[in-house]
Amino acid sequence: MPTLLRSLITLLAVGLTAHADPTVPLELGDRRELFVDSFLIAQLDNVSLQLAKPQRAEVVLKFDQPWEYASGFVTVLQDGGTYRLYHRGGSRDSSGKYDDSAEVTAYAESRDGIHWEKPNLDLPARDRTKGGNIILGAGQYRVSHNFSPMIDGRTGVPPEERFKAVGGKGPTGKPGGLYRYVSGDGIHWKLHSAEPLFVGYALDSLNVLTWLPQEQCYAVYLRTWSEGGTPEQPKFKGIRTISRSTSKDFVHWTKPEAMTFGDAPLEHLYTNNTQPYFRAPHLLVALPFRYWPDRQVYSNEQQKAWNVSPTQMKGLTDAVFMTSRGGTRYDRTFLESFIRPGLDERAWHARETQPSNGIVQTGPCEMSFYVINHYTLPSAHLTRYVLRLDGFASAHAGYTPGTLLTKPFTFSGAQLTLNFSTSAAGNILVEILDENQQVLATSIGLIGDEIERVVTWKPDFHLASLAGKPIQLRFTLKDADLYALRFVP
Repeated sequence: MPTLLRSLITLLAVGLTAHADPTVPLELGDRRELFVDSFLIAQLDNVSLQLAKPQRAEVVLKFDQPWEYASGFVTVLQDGGTYRLYHRGGSRDSSGKYDDSAEVTAYAESRDGIHWEKPNLDLPARDRTKGGNIILGAGQYRVSHNFSPMIDGRTGVPPEERFKAVGGKGPTGKPGGLYRYVSGDGIHWKLHSAEPLFVGYALDSLNVLTWLPQEQCYAVYLRTWSEGGTPEQPKFKGIRTISRSTSKDFVHWTKPEAMTFGDAPLEHLYTNNTQPYFRAPHLLVALPFRYWPDRQVYSNEQQKAWNVSPTQMKGLTDAVFMTSRGGTRYDRTFLESFIRPGLDERAWHARETQPSNGIVQTGPCEMSFYVINHYTLPSAHLTRYVLRLDGFASAHAGYTPGTLLTKPFTFSGAQLTLNFSTSAAGNILVEILDENQQVLATSIGLIGDEIERVVTWKPDFHLASLAGKPIQLRFTLKDADLYALRFVP
């Protein structure tokens, strides 16, 4: 797409999602802001928002045991120096059919997020015929169908409830619902309450539990449908979508409300994987896998030769990227795929390319998430994907320079830091504008590739003198990407 056309489309998106009252400056404080949406952008000229391309790394786990059939719904938690990974495992009955009554929750552990092991845990209740890394069986509530854990590390949380989770399909033959679990170590879990949440909702997906620092509440982002799938209308049809329920105490929960997507078309979003971004927790990042139920690339005969399950031969999936700044609205600035199935022909079937719930830092400059490949195949495995820190998307300019003007905002701090990348020929220049868009200061040109470069001003200018006052920034970019900014002491 020509750069000018991309800029016009991005400008239209900016206008559609503009700050409710442009005369009131945004309050950034010392928050890190990422260029993943139009929140901070007033005007673009020959600059466009560009979605990143995650880099495929190594296979970190193989799902090669009988109880790891149809492994799915991965959650990854970074707990200090320990990385914890949870996923569903399943089995087939004697006829080869998937047995959802035998689902388990399996656990893996890592010290760096790259090298993983399946520990041999000596849990009293585990099935000795299965792996030592199974931490939960099916149980009467069938919580292992879609177990979704989180770390609740806030001050005052009882140690025995530091980990929380929801999951379940409900007792066989009875209305479903999600059951709450708690744990002190993330391995030994106990039922928090026998009273299920969201009874009567169609919950056949990973219903994500998280804490929202910006709103100071728990939230569950749950599977719903565009039509039905509720206690009032049990039969469901239409499009798989997402709703949200919140709680201040993990006990009392609001009635789920449907999430909106702006002007984006409704698409089947099979999962949502919505979490606060760990470097900017006011910003929620979501990595759904998107489902196209009526598409097919390879014949049933060819897929049968690859051992694709008959239930997965029709339908295609890929991964997409969304954000939210709270409430019941997702932003879908980018409609294109975040991860394509790619050159691997065995990735072109249903429920393939499932991203993990959870993005973790795995190096000084990188973060990782994980994707299930070859779902239900004997070669099923989990692959790590890598991005630079903050690098989901960028404000991008090609060789012809362009400008990005921010909305008016106030800040706290004494220095401006940028996460950026240029080519050898590229450059980024920053100007500070007052309320009348008069230039107050100009930076020395930035060249290079850094996660957190302090901007130097010319002449000797003291940024702290503008703290708390409305300003705008104007960036001039040439062959460069701007990922994030932050004001610091």
